[in-house]
Amino acid sequence: MSNLTYMLQIAQIALGILLIILVLIHSPKGDGMAMLGGAAQLFSSQKGAERNLNKLTAIVVVLFLVVSFLIGFKIV
Repeated sequence: MSNLTYMLQIAQIALGILLIILVLIHSPKGDGMAMLGGAAQLFSSQKGAERNLNKLTAIVVVLFLVVSFLIGFKIV
């Protein structure tokens, strides 16, 4: 197994854990940042916090899928 494959496997594990955390932060009713207490006040508004959280989650999903395809199809 090459070093790049090993690094991609570590990245896949880290991205998977981060994705689980991001999904758990989301709320089914739109107030997902509420569980963090006052952390939502760092953003301009509650909607801004959710929008940023959605973007971050989408980026992590795309990275996770790319890494999974690279490992799964043995491209690297």
